[in-house]
Amino acid sequence: MLASAWRSVATSVETQLTATYFRGSSSNPTLLLRSWRTIPRADAPGFGAIRRRFLAVPVICPSLVKLQKLRKVGFRGMHSTLEDVQLEGMEIKILPALQDNYMYLIVDTKTREAAVVDPVEPELVIKTVQEQQLTLSKVLTTHHHWDHAGGNEKLLKLWEKELDVYGGDDRIGALNKKVQQDDTFTIGGLHVKCLSTPCHTTGHICYHITAQQGSGEGAVFTGDTLFQGGCGRFFEGTPEEMYEALCTKLSALPDATKVFCGHEYTLQNMSFARHVEPDNEVIQQRIEWAKHRRASQDPTVPSTIGEEKSWNPFMRVHEATVQKHAGGATDPVVTMGKLRKEKDTFKA
Repeated sequence: MLASAWRSVATSVETQLTATYFRGSSSNPTLLLRSWRTIPRADAPGFGAIRRRFLAVPVICPSLVKLQKLRKVGFRGMHSTLEDVQLEGMEIKILPALQDNYMYLIVDTKTREAAVVDPVEPELVIKTVQEQQLTLSKVLTTHHHWDHAGGNEKLLKLWEKELDVYGGDDRIGALNKKVQQDDTFTIGGLHVKCLSTPCHTTGHICYHITAQQGSGEGAVFTGDTLFQGGCGRFFEGTPEEMYEALCTKLSALPDATKVFCGHEYTLQNMSFARHVEPDNEVIQQRIEWAKHRRASQDPTVPSTIGEEKSWNPFMRVHEATVQKHAGGATDPVVTMGKLRKEKDTFKA
């Protein structure tokens, strides 16, 4: 009976917190969202500062209300914490969605104009935009799959302001700005260049964003083409196309370019990378780092293009160790195809 009463109280508190956060209620003065707090990122030197959002709640019972991070809010919760990454001229807000997806808010730090990448859960996007007093003007859709483009129409309906919806595939909901290879546009003063990367889907687009007229390393949003330590399945393409995407187009970006991918797949992917190259110490080090991050539900994004070249087998198809694992063929495209076929059935 006591246990039942305890569960009832816990459910009531959690329900109220969820309603307050996701519906924006401010009727309870004891529940407030603190401002974004800067925390040194000691585990990733050079990435600048990250920021996490915290809830301030009345401490009725610490064992009952242990809500240090927003992932603990609600029955569903979030698979990862909300974090900010500060780059030159821009701020990237990492917004977890669904079971393992990531949405991203890209903010021009001078104008506070923003764009969102793959807003599959538009309510969280809108709430963040409103809290941070941003001007949301654009939607950047990487591809048409529902877990990336499925929130576009709802976002436009809820936002009730004009939004440019970019993408490279007519199957994308609410698309009104179709783009292709080398198309450019701006987010405030930020420069966006589109990279066509067909294979996972025929209309997949990656977005490379820099501070000024394409200068500097910036960030690239790779959807389901390039993951940390892996790549997307070849649903609508060929090994040749994925090779072109990873080893020609994305590899040509500056090594310091930050990579923001579409899913939290790092540990699974790095397990396969270790299987391919068991003597690669960089892979083992990244696995240990990722385990530490995921133990506290922190995102493992971003990586960098240079890092992916050091541990991602699909970007290392020229390496003799990777080719040997894939059967010994020296053709990197053949190696790409064999790796993907093996990965499709790989069990970590």
